[in-house]
Amino acid sequence: MLSLKRTFQITSILSIALMIVACGSSSSTGSSSSSGTTPTTAPTTSTPIMKTTSATLNGKSETILTNAQGMTLYYFVPDTATKAACTGTCAGIWPPLLFAATGSPASAAPLPGTLSVVTDANGQQVEYNGHPLYTYSKDTAPGQTNGEGFKGKWFVATPTLSGQSAPQSTPTSGGY
Repeated sequence: MLSLKRTFQITSILSIALMIVACGSSSSTGSSSSSGTTPTTAPTTSTPIMKTTSATLNGKSETILTNAQGMTLYYFVPDTATKAACTGTCAGIWPPLLFAATGSPASAAPLPGTLSVVTDANGQQVEYNGHPLYTYSKDTAPGQTNGEGFKGKWFVATPTLSGQSAPQSTPTSGGY
């Protein structure tokens, strides 16, 4: 049987070790540039910012990405991996998915792609495979996909959304 003094020593050592591990594991990687468009990644945060659900797209059931509240996430074709083309008035209609925590965004479900954060005109915007993500102000309840195909430039983000690293098209005004 351990003495009370020995138990206290072991508990104290374990507590100190846990504090050292906890304090030593909070690191941040990535950098920002004067242009404010450098993607950054860091250790995963513990609170998921997104999840997946099933919704009907073009007449068939698909797995889609949603924010933590279940609102459908979209991508805008004119965006690039380093710049959001939807800002200002556009971002009022298509609110960007922003990341206010430290570390990297996390998903409640495993995703085949990469979540990251880019600093752009909207702030710390979450990207999936290099596509900045948005919700749509006309989706008023979880699972709605009212923005799918809007003006041929807005599409629901799915886990199979392919990566982008360069502009896919030239942004035009009024595309929101």
